[in-house]
Amino acid sequence: MERIIGFIGCGNMARAIIQGMTKSKTVSPKNIIASDRVQGSLDFVSKECGIDITANNKEVAQKADILFLAVKPDGYQRVIEEIKDRVKKEVIVVTIAAGQSIESVEKNFGRKVKVIRTMPNTPAFVGEAMTSVCTNEKVTEKEKKEVLRLLQSFGKTEWVEEKLMDVVTGTTGSSPAYVFMMIEAMADGAVLRGMPRDKAYKLAAQTLLGSAKMVLETGKHPGELKDMVCSPGGTTIEAVAALEENGFRHAVMKAVVAATDKSSSLA
Repeated sequence: MERIIGFIGCGNMARAIIQGMTKSKTVSPKNIIASDRVQGSLDFVSKECGIDITANNKEVAQKADILFLAVKPDGYQRVIEEIKDRVKKEVIVVTIAAGQSIESVEKNFGRKVKVIRTMPNTPAFVGEAMTSVCTNEKVTEKEKKEVLRLLQSFGKTEWVEEKLMDVVTGTTGSSPAYVFMMIEAMADGAVLRGMPRDKAYKLAAQTLLGSAKMVLETGKHPGELKDMVCSPGGTTIEAVAALEENGFRHAVMKAVVAATDKSSSLA
């Protein structure tokens, strides 16, 4: 019998994960059930992916072999209190919220449960998520591989120590927003100099995509790749000087630190 994958919460991140699982055929839609307080969210994902839906969190908890808690951090305690006596004894609980430690999840359940803490990001919508993962000692190697297979259906995964999960939030969980802002800013600059906006967005987005791929596939240091573009006295070094003058790198570093600190405060 195939395992049932349950989702409590069906917002953007949960929908992205469900779409990844079903589009890749990693999981059959008939083996996924989701609940949410917003009926519109459930109707949308049911129509898009063909999964079972319910407004009852307890129903999901009773059926799920692998249970994704896809609610906001401030909803964890309430939801776990609601379902803790309904989950299966050997359920694998997968968390995707910032700031929710394995210890806090166990404490809310009132017992040791199998917990896999993850931090995915929204590029899951296009199969390019970066998901960091850690677990408690109750999760077996076989179960780790099973959940990794689910997570890899919508992107890449990386094992990290739990003490780094707040840093992960600042580096990958929140950072798509930084990248989107950069694309928007690059396009705005192009529009300022006369380029049509649709072309500006396409050119900027493809350039960031290609640049990221160069880092991943060449293995070269980002600084070395930057230097390859910067001809002496050329346009690129002029642009880099302008970025440095306006604190570009410092601003990005501060953004990562700010998101990390906020994640730590949610515990």
